[in-house]
Amino acid sequence: MRTGIPFILLCFLVLTSCKQKQYASKTSAKDPSTAIVKPSARDTTIKGDEHGSTKKLALAVVNPKEYYQNAYTELRDMLDGKNAINFKRAVFITENAYFGNEADYAAFCKYIDTYTTICREWMRVNALQKYHLDDSTNVAINGAIFHVMADTVFNKNHEVLIFPLVYDFDHYFPSENWTNSFVTKLMLTHKGNCHSLPFFYKILSLEMDSRCYFSISPDHLFLRMKSKKDGWYNTELTCAMFPTDAWVMASGYVSKESIVSGIYMDTIGLKQSIVLCLNDLAKGYAHKFSTTIDPDFILNCCDLGLKYYPNYAEMILLKAETLKRKYRTYIDSYGLNAPYTEPYKAPIAAIQSEMDRSYALLAKLDYREVPKEMFNEWLKGLGNNKEKYQDRRIIDTFNYKSESK
Repeated sequence: MRTGIPFILLCFLVLTSCKQKQYASKTSAKDPSTAIVKPSARDTTIKGDEHGSTKKLALAVVNPKEYYQNAYTELRDMLDGKNAINFKRAVFITENAYFGNEADYAAFCKYIDTYTTICREWMRVNALQKYHLDDSTNVAINGAIFHVMADTVFNKNHEVLIFPLVYDFDHYFPSENWTNSFVTKLMLTHKGNCHSLPFFYKILSLEMDSRCYFSISPDHLFLRMKSKKDGWYNTELTCAMFPTDAWVMASGYVSKESIVSGIYMDTIGLKQSIVLCLNDLAKGYAHKFSTTIDPDFILNCCDLGLKYYPNYAEMILLKAETLKRKYRTYIDSYGLNAPYTEPYKAPIAAIQSEMDRSYALLAKLDYREVPKEMFNEWLKGLGNNKEKYQDRRIIDTFNYKSESK
């Protein structure tokens, strides 16, 4: 494990950004934290950097009633107003359930604190040159987070303090390894995907009291912000740029109907962001216990989440697919005539009715699944056509004058 950045040194650092965006860099980064997860893993390994470094994560035999149920209860209490909403905590407990409660929340928070301090110091020495409206602080914070995540940051001696957090082109689909979408994976390897990168940004934004919002497109999560000068704009961390809405539409799977229904390109509030974590919890449970799954746990997550985010298409689909699995379990266990035989007739009819309603709702919302190959081409197209899809207004807004020499 690389050593962390001593906090006292930050008081003497003058931070500057790298002028060349390293959105596709494969350079390994220094790790500004202690171990987040205990290194006694048995069955999950987070891929390391190109130098062969590998961090292993501890996974005990998880009792879903003990770990997943506890995480569900804590997320439910946030949504129901029994506890204050804490997105950082929500992300941690969701991933920690998968790790069998082997993760260290203090280390997780220390990592966040370190990045927050660096962002504040970067903002102090890199002033917005052309933005003087009364929301300039919020704009400056969002710009600082973006540059600290996307650029190499140097100290006053022009030595590298941290490298960019970059898109992991080799390990980005959670279907290959569920931890590929984890913020803890991003912390340990400095490589993430279109889930962990915006999640990390959102955590930093909340820590610094700025405003940013998640927004969804097919199989993708990005960020939307608003300034008085430019209005709404997009922030895309996989390629470290500010794409226009035209790029989102270019996937071919975002229809006008899906925008009107609110499943794509809408802004997601803080409570709905907790529902994203609840969806991750349910899917992580399904992934970890694929052979001994309890569908009712997943359905409880879905019902709770859809109560607060009723047009969340990904969770509607999860509910429909889980009900289908529950229906097939009945058929496999009691035969093809089970839907017409007591005592199975009534429960099977209820399952099928709810399943049909869920699929019908997806159709009404104009939800469409994107083939994996199409998604890859769409995402790569952004990096290959930056000038075409870049929002030039935002480039002009984030024009800095550095105090460092």
